[in-house]
Amino acid sequence: MDRYHIDKDDAMRRYAECTPSQFIDYVTDLYLGHVGGSLTADNMDALNTSQHTLLAYRYLKDEVMEGGFLQLIVNGYAGYVLEGPFPVVLKKEWGMRDLSKLLFDVRSEYHRHKDELEAEMSDEEFMALYEQLETLNDYGDEFLDDYQEESTPAVAKYVIDNIEEF
Repeated sequence: MDRYHIDKDDAMRRYAECTPSQFIDYVTDLYLGHVGGSLTADNMDALNTSQHTLLAYRYLKDEVMEGGFLQLIVNGYAGYVLEGPFPVVLKKEWGMRDLSKLLFDVRSEYHRHKDELEAEMSDEEFMALYEQLETLNDYGDEFLDDYQEESTPAVAKYVIDNIEEF
């Protein structure tokens, strides 16, 4: 599968018309459409590191806003968002050190409770995790309260400023 790159003029127009969150969703929807709707081992090479970083940010944003880091992990995104290169790229290439540190803290907590987080569970057992694993819940609140409002516009701006990477 060929690598995907967004049309620069279209991206500039969308960036001017949309909120930062909508812009990120628009660009990553194009990526997901290019790879057939979801990432698999067979289509991972269709996206470059910057595109994967943006897609990981979208999963982070959407999942944590919906149900915190617990939802992100239980829905199967821990490997892509926490274990992959995403936190390192945020820190070293995108200059988002504080958000990267939060993700490394979440990853440590995830590793402490990995077995219970990845176990088959009922909806009731999942909901009980919010009380049992308060630290992960607090990290989700921290992302929403301290990072999301600043990081989403910063990510969108990074994309438009470096559009040739996307």
